[in-house]
Amino acid sequence: STLGYINMMMEQDVPIFSKSKKDFTPSDRIAHIAIANKQLAVAMANGVLFRMNLHNPQQHSGTSKGLIFETEIVSEGDKFFTSSLEHYWKQLPNYLPLYGNKEADGLVFDIGKNTNIPITGLEYYKVPTSDKYIIFAATPSRLYYFAGRADIEEKPLLQQVFNKYLNIPEPETYIECESSLRYSRLQFWSENLMTPDSFAWITEKGITYGQINPVMDDNIKSIKDKTKLLSYPKPLYEDYSVSPKYPIAIALTQFHVLLAYTDTIKGVCILNQEVVYEDNYNEAFGKLINIIKDVRTGEIWAITENAVFRFKITREERNVWQIFCKNEEFDLAKKYSISNEACYNQVLIKEADMLFNNKKYELSAQRYAETQSSFEEICLKFIQVDQQDALKLFLRSKLDTLKPQDKTQITMIVIWVVELYLIKLEEKRLQGLEQSATYSDIQKEFETFLALEEVSECIKNNKGTIYELMASHGDKNNLIMLTIVNKDFEQLIRQHIFKNNFHEALEVLKSQNNYELYYQFAPILIQEVPKHMVKVIMEQGRKLSPLKLLPAMVSCSGEMHSMEVIKYLEFCIEKLKNTDRAIHNFLLSLYAKYDSAKLMEYLNSQGPELSLVNYDVHFALRLCHENNLTEACVQLSGLLGLWEAAVDLALTVNLELAKKMANMSPETDLELRKKLWLKIAHNVVSGKDDIQQAMAFLQQCDLIKIEDILPFFSDFVTIEHFKDAICDSLREYNQNIQDLKDEMEEATKSAEQVREEIQSFRNYYTIINSSDTCEVCNITLMIRPFYMFPCHHKFHTDCLLKELSPTLGKGQRKKNRLADLERQLKILNNQTNVDNISTGSTGMSARDQVKCEIDNILASECLYCGENMIRNIDKPFVEDYEYEHIMKEWE
Repeated sequence: STLGYINMMMEQDVPIFSKSKKDFTPSDRIAHIAIANKQLAVAMANGVLFRMNLHNPQQHSGTSKGLIFETEIVSEGDKFFTSSLEHYWKQLPNYLPLYGNKEADGLVFDIGKNTNIPITGLEYYKVPTSDKYIIFAATPSRLYYFAGRADIEEKPLLQQVFNKYLNIPEPETYIECESSLRYSRLQFWSENLMTPDSFAWITEKGITYGQINPVMDDNIKSIKDKTKLLSYPKPLYEDYSVSPKYPIAIALTQFHVLLAYTDTIKGVCILNQEVVYEDNYNEAFGKLINIIKDVRTGEIWAITENAVFRFKITREERNVWQIFCKNEEFDLAKKYSISNEACYNQVLIKEADMLFNNKKYELSAQRYAETQSSFEEICLKFIQVDQQDALKLFLRSKLDTLKPQDKTQITMIVIWVVELYLIKLEEKRLQGLEQSATYSDIQKEFETFLALEEVSECIKNNKGTIYELMASHGDKNNLIMLTIVNKDFEQLIRQHIFKNNFHEALEVLKSQNNYELYYQFAPILIQEVPKHMVKVIMEQGRKLSPLKLLPAMVSCSGEMHSMEVIKYLEFCIEKLKNTDRAIHNFLLSLYAKYDSAKLMEYLNSQGPELSLVNYDVHFALRLCHENNLTEACVQLSGLLGLWEAAVDLALTVNLELAKKMANMSPETDLELRKKLWLKIAHNVVSGKDDIQQAMAFLQQCDLIKIEDILPFFSDFVTIEHFKDAICDSLREYNQNIQDLKDEMEEATKSAEQVREEIQSFRNYYTIINSSDTCEVCNITLMIRPFYMFPCHHKFHTDCLLKELSPTLGKGQRKKNRLADLERQLKILNNQTNVDNISTGSTGMSARDQVKCEIDNILASECLYCGENMIRNIDKPFVEDYEYEHIMKEWE
């Protein structure tokens, strides 16, 4: 009753083995029998061979002439015992040994080595989905095993398997069991009725039972390792004066073997060798001839001299779980008891007890959790042996088996498990192992436990108890983590700040997802722990708004805090690509105050285009003036277009900066650029009278010449000093004049060539046939106005207009102009004598001018060969606005 089960039998248990007699009376004493695929073949003492369908006893046939026949049974229908014997049967000689001697035809293997050793059992099987075959052959004292591959197309088939054993020592092919009997019996059991899983071989010594794996077993050794010898059951009252009786036949099932004697059949359990069935046969049925199993159907038949009995097997596996359990084969015990919950529970308890006794406490805890054993009793067992980890594992596993309505038990177990974890973590902290992998593993396991749905719900309902429990063990980290689960972050952060535990407050802050709390506590935390706070908010990335954090940043004072703020602002600009002007202006102000080098890097990174910078340039210029940052003022003045001021300031810094600013001035304003370079030239030449330096300077700018800088020299410098420079300048002028002459001559030649080509084109003609058609509508060309292109493509004017209109380029300008010209032409065509009126300097009439402009739009290039077609190559065949309409038409 402590397990929650009552062992009751609702009805009488059915025996494992039971028999029923078939409605069949043989005409004489049965001598031999064979059964396969529901077909019974009986050889009787009167020489009659009788065949019967066991499921249709009325159907029978055979022979009484005393002949032995051989036939091949194929899948073409039932040709066995048909009238056409001569076609399907071949008579054999009266004596034919199984393997014969070495000179005999058809010899495949010689077991007896020319001795008179009978073969008492012979079976072969083909391994499914493979060309592997296995062969068992039994003699009175030996069991041979052969395995190999064979090609089904090659005959004889099994000869191929035996070939490899011709050179293998014979002892490596058999299991031997000394026996004085002249016979032995070999039987197999197969779950799939195709290849065997186990075998039983009876000899004088007993029953040799073994497991078989046809796929893996390639030699007799692998089978011998899986065999055991079972003793024959002893009679109830053993008479030592009478020689012992041995079974004459056997039938093998999954867990039992049926032993047939001349007057009785005994069923023995293979697992524990106990007799589970015994049946005696009286003289009315005659002596037992055989017990045989239909290898095709698995049915078992007992044959006496005068009767045939069928055995029915009912749930033979019903009690094997007890045997497996007793032998500590718990996996098998669970497999065969899973259908009975009470039995399955007993197996689990036995396994758990065994693991506990073997000091495998954690494994036993898992098993105990699966049982219906007393909860308190099992907990006490682990407490008595001081196995806290196993107890914790048992409680966790037990929690998984509880239902949601078991709230009291869930609460008790959750609190108990939490305390066990806290004790374990505290022990590690006291040992100084807080940073060890072991501590980390325990913590992760604890976090996983807290994340379970039923645990989380239980903690929410018992927050106070859990908080006190964690506080009593000094576990601040898990206390913080628990607030994450319950979302009590604001209160916890306030408590940490009140106690000046700013780092702890920061840890709580970053462990939660309410980003409003960052803006709320940023001012105090960035003031107290600036480096760590900046690191945390940078980790949040785009989740936080820099503008909302700006008030907290601005409130900071001192270089140390400002450097951390700079780090965050740089992160916003470089990583987050922030373009807010307030952010950029604030960063620029901090650069101006604390880091002028980075200020210049920042200004350069923003570029020289005023409309693209993200800061206020006027604010920046004023700031740089206040902080005497001249180089920055130069760059900002240039950005504002104050080039003269920029060059003047640059000359106070260095000459190269002034040159750089002059080069940055607008290229189109040559007057301004020359003025700026003259300022620089004046700075270079004035008061120095260094001719070489002046000449070198002239090489750097092509806007000023030697004559431009002469006024900057003193009156004492003579023309002799400029002789070489003036000559160079004159030579350059001469070369420029010659280049211009060459260009003019080349332009004249090109113009002449163009005129010749125009004149030639005026004389160009082409022939239009009356059969020519329009390239668009495929109708005769000359019935309407048309255009003919040099590429020989021909179009009606209206067809060309229709095709060309969608491709007239972006916008409506050309389309509108073309429509306007058509309207004008229509009006002019309606007026009289309009062709005789000339307008403009061209001397063309108004109508001709309109037609000429229309031609320029329509006939400037061929519709198929012109550049317009190439420009529109990516234009879709179907426009977006036409898609739905066309789709409906196709439907």
